[in-house]
Amino acid sequence: MTIKRRKTARTAARARRRLRPAAPKVARARSSETGEVTSKAMLLGYARVSTVDQNLALQRDALSEAGCTKIFTEQMSGAVSDRPALHDALEFARSGDTLIVWKLDRLARSMKQLIETVETLRLRGIGFRSLTEALDTTTAQGRLVFHMFGALAEFERSLIRERTQAGLVAARRAGRTGGRPPKLTDDDIEAAKAMLANPDIGVTQIAHRLGVSPATLYRYIPAARTANTPGV
Repeated sequence: MTIKRRKTARTAARARRRLRPAAPKVARARSSETGEVTSKAMLLGYARVSTVDQNLALQRDALSEAGCTKIFTEQMSGAVSDRPALHDALEFARSGDTLIVWKLDRLARSMKQLIETVETLRLRGIGFRSLTEALDTTTAQGRLVFHMFGALAEFERSLIRERTQAGLVAARRAGRTGGRPPKLTDDDIEAAKAMLANPDIGVTQIAHRLGVSPATLYRYIPAARTANTPGV
């Protein structure tokens, strides 16, 4: 009888837990530049200079005026792919936030890098703004302009590929195959073979006369390895 009462109590407790409403999901709180804790969407700034001599003040002031509540800064060349402050900014950003830069070249040094970074932000629901170029991907007009950038970049890559292929075809027609010129010409190889037939001239001497190393001579004339060897 006691066992039945315990089972009934456990069943009733489980039923009450099922009927209890689930706790609402709370967005992770984050702190702004001033230390204010918020879970709302934020305007995040990213400023970069290439050398220590350059000053970040101009970019910081422009980003602050644009309403950025948290600004990430670093002194590093844009050609460097691993930029810690940019990585921290992208990690800090959440869906609904907007990343703002003073100029496009502060975020990326090539159109390809810029498009890839902004596309990554878009997939995460994060907007992007550039103050100098007045580009804002949170607006329909800004998205259209950025898509045009992407189309122009792809067009430029296609032109480069076509020009490269046309140049290679023209070079082959002219008898040029590309790459470094050969170390030894056909005449040099014939002269080397003639000298190898003389047992008094060693491979090192022949290579020295032709202005190459013995290894290069062996590569062009493998038989030189056994030339002038006693008993061969």
